[in-house]
Amino acid sequence: MSAHDDDHAHGAELSETQLRVRALETILTEKGYVDPAALDRIVEAYETRIGPHIGARVVARAWVDAGFKRQLMENAAEAIIAAGLADRVGDHLIAVENTERTHNMVVCTLCSCYPWDVLGLPPTWYKAAPYRSRAVIDPRGVLADFGVTLPDDTEIRVWDSTAETRFIVVPMQPSGTDGWSEAQLATLVTRDCMVGTGLPTPDAKAQR
Repeated sequence: MSAHDDDHAHGAELSETQLRVRALETILTEKGYVDPAALDRIVEAYETRIGPHIGARVVARAWVDAGFKRQLMENAAEAIIAAGLADRVGDHLIAVENTERTHNMVVCTLCSCYPWDVLGLPPTWYKAAPYRSRAVIDPRGVLADFGVTLPDDTEIRVWDSTAETRFIVVPMQPSGTDGWSEAQLATLVTRDCMVGTGLPTPDAKAQR
């Protein structure tokens, strides 16, 4: 097989979106608008230094450290940076805590404002119009679509994220995990948990 044929074989494994992105990157690079090395650094940052694993560590720390949790609820950005869990956090990040009586869910009704620094890239559904509209008028129905069923007397609070104010949900620690290490607990916390459309469960690691 020639190198040209090999390229086509590998290209066939890419989705249409991936092919379009690769074509756009090639054009921009050839025109000198984009530095491939800079793109690689950005991708590497989101894969290793920015992403939901940061938020998961924040939640796990709040579960095991009451002092940190108190600071997190008072000033999330300041607490996260002071604890060394992230290099930078948006100035107006607010942590909201789920309880037996209250469940929090985050949406951006105008666009797709999202706490990238602690949750990484937003999922496609978060930016989609159906979620952005239904989360406000039918939050219980949206949660059901995600497989989350709450007691009828649980209050659901929907927080509208903006460019100035963004949110991270601190879910309740799953029962049966007392005594787990912070690292073990972090594996239970998914991105959806921190948006409020999921719940941490012992098998959450397999769902990440």
